[in-house]
Amino acid sequence: MHESSIQTIAHPPIEMRWSSGLVFEIGRPNGPQVRIDGKGTTAPTPFDMLIGAIATCASVDVLTILEKQRTPVRELTVRIDAQRLDATPRRLTAAVLHFSITAPGSTPAKATRAVELAVTRYCSVRSSLIADAEITWTVDLTA
Repeated sequence: MHESSIQTIAHPPIEMRWSSGLVFEIGRPNGPQVRIDGKGTTAPTPFDMLIGAIATCASVDVLTILEKQRTPVRELTVRIDAQRLDATPRRLTAAVLHFSITAPGSTPAKATRAVELAVTRYCSVRSSLIADAEITWTVDLTA
């Protein structure tokens, strides 16, 4: 498939509002909000949210895959061990997602395959990190 033939869809807008200090609220307009703290004192940091989003995105797909296999998940946790560059920007360089799944009737092979598919094929957050996504910006300053 040539890049010019790839179809795109708009994602609903997200608003971020500064609260105080390095604390922000983020979410869809008129929707639920999540607090993010640049210092990690009162809420997760932006980086915490990033790696948490990878695990959450993959977990949504793991739940769906195992449900389709008729081995629904009773319990799911993911511990994320991440590595960051020790220079600015301190970007993500590697992450290991440690899945702990309770799914009666499933097998280690099926659960492992579900995680593999979720992480490598279906997780849009992970794919966005390795994709060549154009990021632009606008500024509206009120002085």
